[in-house]
Amino acid sequence: MTAALLPDGRLHLQDGPIDLIIAAHGDDRALPAAAAAFRGLLAGLAAELPGLRAPVGTVALTHPVALRMVAACLPHAEAFITPMAAVAGAVADHILAAMVTAAPGLRRAWVNNGGDIALHLAPGEVFRVGLVPELAVDGQAVIVAADPVRGIATSGWPGRSFSLGIADAVTVLAGNAAAADAAATMIANAVDAEHPAIQREAAEMLDPDSDLGARLVTVAVGPLPEALVADALAQGLAEAETLRGRGLILGALLRCQGQQVATGAGYRLR
Repeated sequence: MTAALLPDGRLHLQDGPIDLIIAAHGDDRALPAAAAAFRGLLAGLAAELPGLRAPVGTVALTHPVALRMVAACLPHAEAFITPMAAVAGAVADHILAAMVTAAPGLRRAWVNNGGDIALHLAPGEVFRVGLVPELAVDGQAVIVAADPVRGIATSGWPGRSFSLGIADAVTVLAGNAAAADAAATMIANAVDAEHPAIQREAAEMLDPDSDLGARLVTVAVGPLPEALVADALAQGLAEAETLRGRGLILGALLRCQGQQVATGAGYRLR
């Protein structure tokens, strides 16, 4: 584990694949609490890894982060999903909860785990997050304390995790980061199509330890017909609206090859 205070006062925590950037305003006890909660977290999850890679609900788990992962993924259990779909968001939620408990004077705080973000906002506070298509910020989602949004997550085929679909990015707002993480995975998987420009490989050939096994994941997407992209986005939007109707998400923004669609009132674009 490494821990470093950045020049702007944020805290950087890293252990294996977990890489967190953490900010806290209003109570100096928050960052030490984050560091304390992070120690041993990866080892604890690794001890339950076989169960975390199994379909959700089929293996009993005990680690507090694992339980957050299961809770976020169980609502999607009718489709194939493992708790790993919510790991980044669940870690962020866990660290933020430790901060809030130890530092009741916190005004504004966030834990960013590779783009999946858990938020704390006291009354009157605001959080702005950049929306990044193809490495260029072209807008912001503005979240105010009165909103129920406390988690943001993004999924898509170019990201650090495998995707079954072709979305460049699906960004989800939800009540916590783990819920946003799981939902972003499912919505991104639904943005899908078949075309010779889409290349797929078995997940286990790319990573023998992948929880997706022999399922085909997207590894490259060339230029696609606009109508095909629109249809793929419509499929993803239908999934997003279903999840919003079930109360699992508060908003979603879906992007693919220069087109985008959105659902929910959670996005205030600037």
